[in-house]
Amino acid sequence: MAELSTDPTERITPRQFHEADGVGDWRVLGEGACAYFRTGSFAAGARFVQAIGELAGLDDHHPDVDVRHAGVTVRLITIIPGFYGLTARDVELARRISAVARELGLPADPGGLQNVQVTIDALVGPDVLPFWRALLGYIDRGDGDQDLIDPRGRGPLLWFQQMDAPRPQRNRMHIDVWVPHDQAEARVAAAVAAGGRLLTDEYLPAYWVLADAEGNEACVGTAGWMGPEPGAR
Repeated sequence: MAELSTDPTERITPRQFHEADGVGDWRVLGEGACAYFRTGSFAAGARFVQAIGELAGLDDHHPDVDVRHAGVTVRLITIIPGFYGLTARDVELARRISAVARELGLPADPGGLQNVQVTIDALVGPDVLPFWRALLGYIDRGDGDQDLIDPRGRGPLLWFQQMDAPRPQRNRMHIDVWVPHDQAEARVAAAVAAGGRLLTDEYLPAYWVLADAEGNEACVGTAGWMGPEPGAR
């Protein structure tokens, strides 16, 4: 195992993270260092999160935590202007969180981890990226206008794959975005204003069907509102 610099702002690679001491519970996925701890109950998970929250220094650098009945997922990543990745302080915080889990008798289970990325083909990325940014309420990751991330830390990463020629067939996948019913029209309007186009609103009030400048489709839906029986999208 390797020791890192004592400088907490030192940027490190995934390999350096994994080679550091005391991070055996953790795995670097596409969006940071993650660990899943099996709790067996929501109450146990809540106690674990409370214990994490009592660690010192979280105002300066905090984890993202997802609590479910069976377990708790913790993600660590450093996001600063011009950088989206791992630093030495992520290693230190990972060690401290693992120590809390051991004290509470909560085992780590790397098999409970995954990261989802959605890839969209694009001939001219700048023509389609604004549509998806507006449609999803995402923000730029800051890596040259190739990726969008959810500022809420919940949705998957979107990566725009550069294509040399368009695919000859209709796209075989689309994205559904469910928003509160009183925000749906504003979301549709923002997506259209960002370069998208409305394909149909015949399924209102259930959902709208839109497409970006290159024809990749998406639906804005209002969950809980009964509308016509959905057709093929």
